[in-house]
Amino acid sequence: MLKQETSTPAATEARTSELWAFFRGQLVPLADARVSVMTHAFNYGTAVFEGIRAYWNADEQQLFVLDLLPHFERLKTSARTLMMDVPYSAEQLADLTLELLRRDGLREDVYIRPIVYKSSEVIGVRLHNLDADVVIFGIPFGQYIDTEGGIRAQVSTWRRTDDNAIPARGKITGAYVNSALAKSEAQLNGYDEAIVLTQEGHVSEGSAENLFIVKHGKLITPAVTDNILEGITRRRLMHVARERLEVPTEERSIDRTELYTADEVFLCGTGAQLSPVVEIDRRRIGTGRAGPITRQLHEIYFGAVRGREEAYRDWLTPVYG
Repeated sequence: MLKQETSTPAATEARTSELWAFFRGQLVPLADARVSVMTHAFNYGTAVFEGIRAYWNADEQQLFVLDLLPHFERLKTSARTLMMDVPYSAEQLADLTLELLRRDGLREDVYIRPIVYKSSEVIGVRLHNLDADVVIFGIPFGQYIDTEGGIRAQVSTWRRTDDNAIPARGKITGAYVNSALAKSEAQLNGYDEAIVLTQEGHVSEGSAENLFIVKHGKLITPAVTDNILEGITRRRLMHVARERLEVPTEERSIDRTELYTADEVFLCGTGAQLSPVVEIDRRRIGTGRAGPITRQLHEIYFGAVRGREEAYRDWLTPVYG
C-alpha cells in the first residue's frame, strides 16, 4: 500500500494562526471568523457542512483538491433540506475555495470545511424566516482513522437516525450527535470505530463513513434507503471496482451477521479515506488483514487523489498555477 504524506501536529499548530476563512462575504483571518453565542445554528444544530480533502503532490509541487464541485453541489442540496438558500453557485464556491487555499499557501495535505448555517441571532426552534450564511476554511490535516494497518470496530448499541427523523442524506451538524454517541461508545470500549444499524437492524454505515463488504468476490454496500449518506468517495470506489477491477458491485440491505462472515470489510469517506476493518465485535474478518480487493482499491484511490493515476485526474482541481 502507498505510504501517505501527512502533516505533523506541530506543523498544524504553527500554521493555523496564519490561515484565512471566507466569512460573511469576504476573506478574513481564521482567528477573526467568530459567531455570537446567540447564533441559531450554535443553539439548535441548524447548519449543514461538507468535508473536502486536498492532497499535496511534492513531485509536481501541486495541491490537488478532490471532488471540489461534487462536494459543493451536495452542500447546496443539504442546505435546501434545512430551508437555506446559498447565494453562490457551486462553481462560485469552488472558486472562493481555491482563492482561499492560495491565500493560505499550504504545501501539505489540507482538510476544507464549508458550512452553511442559520446565522440569525434568535431563540426559537424553527427553520423558516431565518437568515443563512456561508463560511469556508481549511486546515492542515492527516489521517482521521488508520488507513494502513486496519481498524477494530464495534456494532453500536446506538441506531442510525432515521431519514424521517433527521434526513440522513444531508450532512446536518445537529445529526452528528448520533455519530458522536456511537464513536465514543466504541472507543471507550476499546475499539477504533463504530458501525451503526438502522432501526430495522440492517447495517447502515460507520460513525462518519460509508461501509463495504466483500463476499465471494462481490463488492456489496448498503442501499441509500438504509439511512446512509450518499458518499462521494463511495460512488468513486464503486466506479473503480466495476470499471477498473471488473468486480461486481451491489447496493442492498446488509444483515448484521453478514459483517462477521464477510471476506473483507472496509470503511470509506472524505475523512476516513479508505480504511480496512480487520475485526468486528472481537471477530476476525477474513485473514485479519486487508483483503485483495480492498488492497487494490486502496492502491488506486491513494494514487488517484495525489494525481498519480492519469485516468482519474478529472477527480482533481489543482490549486497552484
